[in-house]
Amino acid sequence: MANKLTQIQKMIYEIRGQKVMLDSDLAALYEVELKAMNQAVKRNIGRFPSEFMFQLTDGEWKNLRSQIVTFGKDTRKYKPYAFTEHGILMLSSVLNSDRAIKINIQVMRIFVQMRHFVLSKNETNDQIAELRKLLMLYIEKNDRRVNDIIIVLNNLIGQPSKTKRIGFRTD
Repeated sequence: MANKLTQIQKMIYEIRGQKVMLDSDLAALYEVELKAMNQAVKRNIGRFPSEFMFQLTDGEWKNLRSQIVTFGKDTRKYKPYAFTEHGILMLSSVLNSDRAIKINIQVMRIFVQMRHFVLSKNETNDQIAELRKLLMLYIEKNDRRVNDIIIVLNNLIGQPSKTKRIGFRTD
């Protein structure tokens, strides 16, 4: 089961700022033909608003194919559909098979794990930010050496800088 969860986790991509799974990956997991699955979705299109499912643009599809080698061999006629977490939930009702229900449960577990990870990371960043504030107060009153610690904390929270300084500084 852990191996299956890892396999599913590798099928989750971030597109348009959302975690999604592609129609071809879902069809493989559900053990249904891609064409049959997409036809079932189209017959029930009212259940799939844009926040549940969207079709990739040419640029998104080209970018995704260039990042993942196995997609380079995909010779489909149409660009793939991307299903958000809610769209995947809706898929189980459209496909209505035991296999679809079992796979959906596994997929939902992955999404929940990912959400917990993101939340725990945010809590850690909040704790680091609080520690940074306390150290700033300490620096104002005491020792300048603590400044080095704050720089490290800032680097943990912030994005890495685009330019790197080479050499050393003297105070």
